[in-house]
Amino acid sequence: MRLEAEMDAGTGPGVPQEVLMRAGEVELAGTLTVPDGATGIVVFVHGSGSSRHSPRNRYVAGVLNDAGLGTLLFDLLTPAEEGDRANVFDISLLAERLRRVTGRLREQVPGLRVGYFGASTGAAAALWAAAGEAGGGGITAVVSRGGRPDLAGPRLAEVSAPTLLIVGGRDEQVLAMNEEARARLRCENRLEVVPGATHLFEEPGTLEKAAALARDWFLRHLTGDA
Repeated sequence: MRLEAEMDAGTGPGVPQEVLMRAGEVELAGTLTVPDGATGIVVFVHGSGSSRHSPRNRYVAGVLNDAGLGTLLFDLLTPAEEGDRANVFDISLLAERLRRVTGRLREQVPGLRVGYFGASTGAAAALWAAAGEAGGGGITAVVSRGGRPDLAGPRLAEVSAPTLLIVGGRDEQVLAMNEEARARLRCENRLEVVPGATHLFEEPGTLEKAAALARDWFLRHLTGDA
């Protein structure tokens, strides 16, 4: 596995860099941003049917960057793999990709605390990867936005990283799944319901609220600043 930043004279700290992660036989494209003085970095894990170009995740990443946190958005699957819907919902596969990327990231930006931000099915992969001594690797915090933590199943009880679950108030089915999943968590955790928001947080002001909640959670646990 390798992580290569494709840099030119115009890049530097805080400037988004296109990177490639090699995991076995595949290369996964990503965007890495590390502001000056960052003490933490958040790895984004997108949901089914999405990618590192997700406008919602990119917005949240921008909010985190403005707060001094690094971010990595990457594609968990290659374009060819995305054609097989079974891969999209293979949580163990996605979690393993996430673990590999996290390990390489630590080599490239040593000394930074690492958190996970997962959306939809990506939240299950984030929690799965953070669970247990072997898979956690010192993950400092997890945030789920409109996530499916229930898909992490029995691994939920093994998560030790403080976990924030953010769900839209009008996303009733997912809210119920999050409430059930939260009951299985043994780590520090909180469920925040954003009033008026549906699953994609498309309503005015709702994504901004979710991003602020995520920012404050990561600042508290990755930097101790909040």
